[in-house]
Amino acid sequence: MQIHSMHFKARAGEKLADKRLQQNLRKLSTKFVSGRASAITELDDFEGTRDAAKERRMRAIENLDVWLDTFEKKAASRGATVLYAQSAQDASRLVVEIAKKHGVKKVTKSKSMVSEEMALNKALEAAGVEPVETDLGEYILQINGNEAPSHIIAPVVHKDKEEISDLFARVHQRPRLTDIPQMTREAREMLRPQFLAADMGVTGGNFVIAETGSVAIVTNEGNEGMCTILPPKVHVVVTGIEKVLPTLEDLATVLRLLPRSATGQSISNYVSLLTGPKREGDVDGPEHMYFVLVDGGRSGLVGTEFQDMLRCIRCGACMNHCPVYQKIGGHTYGWVYPGPMGSVLTPSYAGLDKAVDLPHACTLCGECGVVCPVKIPLPDLLRKLREKQVEQNLRPATERLGLRIWAFVAKRPALYRLATAVGARFLRLLGGKSKTISSLPGAGAWTDHRDVAVPAGKTFRELYKQRR
Repeated sequence: MQIHSMHFKARAGEKLADKRLQQNLRKLSTKFVSGRASAITELDDFEGTRDAAKERRMRAIENLDVWLDTFEKKAASRGATVLYAQSAQDASRLVVEIAKKHGVKKVTKSKSMVSEEMALNKALEAAGVEPVETDLGEYILQINGNEAPSHIIAPVVHKDKEEISDLFARVHQRPRLTDIPQMTREAREMLRPQFLAADMGVTGGNFVIAETGSVAIVTNEGNEGMCTILPPKVHVVVTGIEKVLPTLEDLATVLRLLPRSATGQSISNYVSLLTGPKREGDVDGPEHMYFVLVDGGRSGLVGTEFQDMLRCIRCGACMNHCPVYQKIGGHTYGWVYPGPMGSVLTPSYAGLDKAVDLPHACTLCGECGVVCPVKIPLPDLLRKLREKQVEQNLRPATERLGLRIWAFVAKRPALYRLATAVGARFLRLLGGKSKTISSLPGAGAWTDHRDVAVPAGKTFRELYKQRR
């Protein structure tokens, strides 16, 4: 998937003007946000569970090489093949080679954000292999011209029922339906023959378990089972190297938080633990199983000030609660991962120079850090990225000059008091009789969309002294 993060500002303007999108994105607060708030009350000690999940994830990250080696040995002992990919392109090449090795013509895919990093569909098509998305949301995007997902959990959160109804009628060449159960049945009827004809299934992996050599896959539709157990003779898991967990007990802890944080469910409909290919006596399962573990910039974060980001469990809670994401959706961010997590991951994986605006696509309200189930300090990481941008001269010269001037004044209390006193009185005069400021020199990006209330005309210190 190509990176378009440099166009963030232009895209944000377009999305803010899209009234239909604004209406569709309200689902985030009415379903996911309220659902999470209700679901976490079911846990006797929610904060304690968060602490435990954080500790278990960091135990894996801080000894990543050890646990990956343990996983590889255990998976191999169960008959699976473990392959490592330095880059997303390397990972796509490996999957294509596996498909060619087994004479694969059709691949069914369960939802995987790593496969989006890999641009896997494009690579398979170029090799003459037909990929078919089986997650309902991803299927909708695929038949709509291979559109990119807008959300890591709910790929089509940006679309409404009417848009999908029109799409189904056009692509399926059937009468237009608007009843949701009927629409999902239609999608099932279109996908079932694809499942039965597939030679290979590709899935992501929410986690891989070192002690058993297993992959844990969490879904709500059960499509991953059709991709891994029933028809395909080959199952390929693509996931990031950071997704390893040492034990099944670690997995149980994290799973108490993942569905609650993602969709407000106590548990997802399907939690599959898959270990190795079909053995003698098994009635189903693939004949061959592969793990493609992708680095793609992840190892570069180990031991750095951004290492905390590697414990992300991809629940989407940060974007569900983000006031910026709630208004502009995921496509604005320009790459696989949107919202606060994407504003850290994209610069970290792809380069800070390719995502200059993303660390600033944030109000620093702190909500993302508050709701993160594994307590990733997202606001702090975004501030660190801003600091690096200034250090690397990636911000406009006027902005850097303004920060230097502010720092000069802020370090001198007497000068700061004088400047703020003058500023408060100037803003008071600027507001005039309307008592609002609709245009402020140097702050047009703010006042173009909102009026600023006129301050009291005195600084806080002056008002406090006057009150005493």
